[in-house]
Amino acid sequence: MAKIDAYEFGAMTVDGQVYRNDLIIFPDKVRANWWRKSGHSLAIGDLNEVIKAKPELLVVGIGASGCMQVPFSTKLELRKNAIELIAEETPKAAQIFNEQIKLGEQIVVGAFHLTC
Repeated sequence: MAKIDAYEFGAMTVDGQVYRNDLIIFPDKVRANWWRKSGHSLAIGDLNEVIKAKPELLVVGIGASGCMQVPFSTKLELRKNAIELIAEETPKAAQIFNEQIKLGEQIVVGAFHLTC
């Protein structure tokens, strides 16, 4: 499982690889250059690949200052798919992601907005 080595505004290092665009971390891969239909709103359609992966937990980094919103409709659809959601500012989300990976109790995916 991938581990976040470091996060700073606009960059995240995962297993020694630096990413400078938003990304999704799956148990077996990193999807770089993740884009959403509406930049600062997380629609369920932005998470199709995540839903197909069927994680038990999705950790979302909503940006360094929390600019990305997770609408109620997205939260509801995740719940319908039995996916628990934790959405926090990206520095805290990265920390939570690593803690959850270390526990190894759930299948965890992380989706991270690296700026604002």
